[in-house]
Amino acid sequence: MNVVDSSAWLEYFADGPNADIFAKPIETTRSLLVPTLSLFEVFKRVSQQRSEDEALRAIAVMEQGKVVDFDRATALEAARLSIQHRIAMADSVMLATAQRHGATLWTQDSDFDGLPGVRYHAKR
Repeated sequence: MNVVDSSAWLEYFADGPNADIFAKPIETTRSLLVPTLSLFEVFKRVSQQRSEDEALRAIAVMEQGKVVDFDRATALEAARLSIQHRIAMADSVMLATAQRHGATLWTQDSDFDGLPGVRYHAKR
């Protein structure tokens, strides 16, 4: 299973230098988990930078994976991870979602560098 962080989704949609790295976990939809927080972050950013229509198209692609709601257990685990690793709320939610589902977290967000269960690729 894979969880793709919002930074990696945005890189993929922008066809940035790391897009090819994130294409495989994104396009392998049968093992793709999509946290609802990713839907929020990607919709917001694409709407700001492009248009709401483009944002809705991005969300349609994301929803080809299994959307995972932010529930109580994930919230509490995210809080623990936030304290333990000194990471922001959104980052801890992504990591908690991946860990709770035994998934690998794919990202280019340097806050995740060195954390267990994370495939970090530095921005190019």
